[in-house]
Amino acid sequence: MDSYLTFTDHLEELRWRLLKAFAAVVVAFVLSYAVSDQIFAFMVAPLKQTLRPDQSLIGTGVAEAFFIEMKVALVAGLFLASPLVFYQIWRFVAPGLLGGEKRMVVPFVLCATFFFIGGAYFCYRVVLPVAFGYFIDQYRSLAVAPEIRIGEYFSFFFRMVLAFGVTFELPVFTFFLVRVGLVNYRSMWWSCRYAVVLVFVIAAILTPTPDIVNQTLLALPMLLLYLLSIGVAYIWRKQT
Repeated sequence: MDSYLTFTDHLEELRWRLLKAFAAVVVAFVLSYAVSDQIFAFMVAPLKQTLRPDQSLIGTGVAEAFFIEMKVALVAGLFLASPLVFYQIWRFVAPGLLGGEKRMVVPFVLCATFFFIGGAYFCYRVVLPVAFGYFIDQYRSLAVAPEIRIGEYFSFFFRMVLAFGVTFELPVFTFFLVRVGLVNYRSMWWSCRYAVVLVFVIAAILTPTPDIVNQTLLALPMLLLYLLSIGVAYIWRKQT
């Protein structure tokens, strides 16, 4: 028979899960720092392809390059350690699941990691080149040469890829919301029309260019994720 945990026990369990996740990120950070220069070159590629050959990022602080390398390694470490982080998340919530669901740790970790990294890569490959192309064109329309600080670029890059990585976790979040009874596939299906409007509003906000092609390019993956979430809600619905 499973024993019930007190509130203090839950806090202690959460503390240990957070410490283990943090340790995984620290180890991944150390490994990533050894190749932080190559990782940084990968991160700035979407911007450099929109700049002229004689243009590049600039630094304005004595230690700015050092701290950027640290931050780059930290972000890379977060993505590298994401399977272990998601594993710790699963171990924390697993006691509240049914017996059969508790054995789904491998599918959960694989799916959560896939959607998280997939969302970040979609942002890197599709969204950022479009955004940077538009922003740099605004400089050129004013006859101003862009000089972008590496710190500002990193902050923008990190917020964007993290936002898309978390957004792409929608099917995984749906699984837990369904199991605790907060949503069901019927309510999600009947809310499709509102979801479509909301998705295109979000795409219009995230897309710097006003044309419908780029907005649709961003909206379609989110709509597919919502439909996939409905499928997840149907498959894992609570039987009444």
